[in-house]
Amino acid sequence: MELAPNKKVYFLSDFHLGVPDHSTSLAREKKIVEFLSIAQKDAAHIFIVGDLFDFWYEYRKVVPKGYVRILGKMAEITDSGIPITFFVGNHDMWMRGYFEKELNIPVYYEPKEFVFNNKKFWVGHGDGLGPGDHGYKFIKKIFRNPVCKWLFGILPPAIGVGVADYMSHSSRAATGENDKKFLGPENEWLIIYSKEVLQNKHYDYFIFGHRHLPIDFDLGGNSRYINLGDWIYYNSYAVFDGNDLQLKYYKD
Repeated sequence: MELAPNKKVYFLSDFHLGVPDHSTSLAREKKIVEFLSIAQKDAAHIFIVGDLFDFWYEYRKVVPKGYVRILGKMAEITDSGIPITFFVGNHDMWMRGYFEKELNIPVYYEPKEFVFNNKKFWVGHGDGLGPGDHGYKFIKKIFRNPVCKWLFGILPPAIGVGVADYMSHSSRAATGENDKKFLGPENEWLIIYSKEVLQNKHYDYFIFGHRHLPIDFDLGGNSRYINLGDWIYYNSYAVFDGNDLQLKYYKD
């Protein structure tokens, strides 16, 4: 895709709407909608790279309560002709077509290549990539199994959502302080993964979420790894102006 003059590509991730409580989540949702309204003015494409929700499960005929502001804004953006692309995260992997049918937003479960102005982007949420974390990789395979999704769906929502909330909080507690500091290139799994990919194919930019820490790391060979951070602490995002990509922070 060639960007028109003065048009940009935006990348955001890890909103985790729903936590830690309704009022805090609602304030965060309004801030994100405000940002999207600004980005809408010059956006050629918007990527939401996973964990938009802290928990999301589409039952056969209903979707989780709430989030009407951001869902409405996303529908408004796509209705205006600006494409939004969504990558599922580890907190909102259980999609069943709602985004595609109601919001006209394609949903991807694995990293995917995009090209803008002859710059190659490798984009994905980032969970389960790179070495280590074998326990999570095993659980991820179970959660993505259609039988597991069906079994969860037959649970009463009050029980299912309660279980999901518990697992979400446990996951966050397990990461502890590691989310808040750069661990060095030898310990950052997504940097290791990016370098492995580069051995077979060149990408100008690796764009991931999941890590919750804004990172802009030079991989060498005119390639960069960008982690988008989150909208819980940082309000961070990346924007490509047709020539270069920058990691930025939104101040409302």
